[in-house]
Amino acid sequence: MNKVCIIIPAFNEAETIGAVIDEAPLIELKQAGFDVQMVVVDNNSTDGTARIAREKGALVISETRKGKGWAMRTAFEKVDADYIFMVDADYTYPLTFVPQMLTILVNSYAVVIGSRLTGKREKCAMSWFNLIGNQLLTFMANLLYPIHTTDLCSGLWGFRSELVKSLNLTAGGFDLEANLFANIAHSRTPIGQVPIYYRRRPNRQKLVFIKDGIKIGLKLLKERFTPY
Repeated sequence: MNKVCIIIPAFNEAETIGAVIDEAPLIELKQAGFDVQMVVVDNNSTDGTARIAREKGALVISETRKGKGWAMRTAFEKVDADYIFMVDADYTYPLTFVPQMLTILVNSYAVVIGSRLTGKREKCAMSWFNLIGNQLLTFMANLLYPIHTTDLCSGLWGFRSELVKSLNLTAGGFDLEANLFANIAHSRTPIGQVPIYYRRRPNRQKLVFIKDGIKIGLKLLKERFTPY
């Protein structure tokens, strides 16, 4: 039986982590013949995130180095699955799209993203400023690299295990997606795209778009000229 692992990096997401885990289509995936594991990477949370995740049946991995990049790099090293998904812990990305993305991984692409920019967005889910910023970063990525993405900064990705094992990640924070894209682009691996519905975050956003946006742009530039 092929194994699917859904990884959720989380820092102080007690308000939403339970809903994210509950939304995972476990029954549908099991009926399709997959063994499914939920993994939460607790990134120094102080609000009960890890406790709630355990109560919901997820395996909790601790990563004390703060940042999404560190959390996912640790998870990629520790998990063992045929297909691996990454999703944000803030309940903005519906895990109901995982079966559709998994079908693409099984049948065609080695990597797939859930695209907010080609899909639909709940009202006020993304400010006009953040929307333009995401579009500019995506345009920059497509200009610099030989493969195409419709949403560079998406927080919902799926991978075949062999691709994950080939990654050489250096990101520590929100520059993770740029680091992922650059790695994948250097191997000229095309990315599958699934339009998704993007929800409004129920609490305060942690990403500071100007500061983190600059870091993401610089990561794209640096990785473009880094030998692999």
